[in-house]
Amino acid sequence: MQNLKTSTPDMPQTRPRIGEEVMCVQQVCRGFGKNPSEQLVLDDVDVTLREGEIVGLLGRSGSGKSTLLRIIAGLIPPTSGDVNYLGKPLRGPAEGVAMVFQTFALFPWLTVLENVEAGLEAIGVGPHERRKRALAAIDLIGLDGFENAYPRELSGGMRQRVGLARALAANTDVLLMDEAFSALDPLIRTEMQDQLLELQATLKKTIVFITHDLDEALRIGNQIAILRDGRLIQCGTPDDILHRPADDYVRRFVERRAGTTH
Repeated sequence: MQNLKTSTPDMPQTRPRIGEEVMCVQQVCRGFGKNPSEQLVLDDVDVTLREGEIVGLLGRSGSGKSTLLRIIAGLIPPTSGDVNYLGKPLRGPAEGVAMVFQTFALFPWLTVLENVEAGLEAIGVGPHERRKRALAAIDLIGLDGFENAYPRELSGGMRQRVGLARALAANTDVLLMDEAFSALDPLIRTEMQDQLLELQATLKKTIVFITHDLDEALRIGNQIAILRDGRLIQCGTPDDILHRPADDYVRRFVERRAGTTH
């Protein structure tokens, strides 16, 4: 077989050392309809998330990525299988998990500061503490000075930073990102990837992000999980995916990328 040029995208930051297990997904299935066992969206999926790890969920539309992310968040239960968070069974929404969405999900009538505070108010954080945490998160993601701006006055990248600040202000262990950068233009998308890596070097959270872009997964992920028709085909390091694909499906994934980088 012809050797392919499968260079890894630029990775300017040194990633943090991977720590202890945070969440374990074991033999998880999820079905829908009157007979869920006949219409499986996820089929026997095993994933382990560790402290300081960035895991990219990759696959075509309908492969089960978003369903798996929602099970990890505790928003929907598996039809069968087990999900353990910090060593205990996950029952309902996980308190230590925050999400960042593709569509920003900002309230247009609230300022940047009020949008960040809104997430904290929803979980019962008092006024003084939520103001303190919101200001710290806004400063952390580089929007100091824009606290009183409204979403309509911000660029797409700045609005996504507000969504990220809202998630960070919650001080959670796990950050879930549902195609959070896909609506941004390529330059801003790269800047957001860089900022996420810079933040991760300090915060060392467990991050799971959905993407359709193999280059993005290779650039920021410690682990890449590739799903197809609800089954986990391969989960490994970027080097594993590029040079030791588990089957022809993963190999074709890599070959298509190689064809666009010549």
